[in-house]
Amino acid sequence: MHTNIDPRELIGRRAVDRNGTRIGTVDEVYLDDATGTPEWAAVRTGLFSRDAFVPLEPSELIDEELRVPFDRSLVREAPDFGVGRHLSPEQELQLYRHYGLDVPGGSAPSPEDRDFGRLAGDAPGAAAESPTPPEAEGGSGGTTGEGTDPRG
Repeated sequence: MHTNIDPRELIGRRAVDRNGTRIGTVDEVYLDDATGTPEWAAVRTGLFSRDAFVPLEPSELIDEELRVPFDRSLVREAPDFGVGRHLSPEQELQLYRHYGLDVPGGSAPSPEDRDFGRLAGDAPGAAAESPTPPEAEGGSGGTTGEGTDPRG
């Protein structure tokens, strides 16, 4: 997403899929460790549901809504890592693969490699137990929630 908007401005906005179907509400924004730019949004998919991570780069902010260029079903099938924790490089790779996006510094995964967001050997739905240290390469560690500073 090419934006000059403060990532905190995304919190609470409605997220819709490419067809305009409501996905949920932006709960948190994850910043790239190296650049500090918004990279992922955690979207609350329902009252008793979970947060699904969506990439901000191909998404657009249109008329107060975050328009995600994927179908709602694909977003709801995204790997669940919980919110409020650092995304490790491995978790980000799973998300890039899930959405069929180019991996920064790499190439787009093949359809056979996609496996709906799981890396070979990972159990379905498995998530890392401990966060990756902020100084680790890659990863989106910084989150922006209500009342937090996205710069630090």
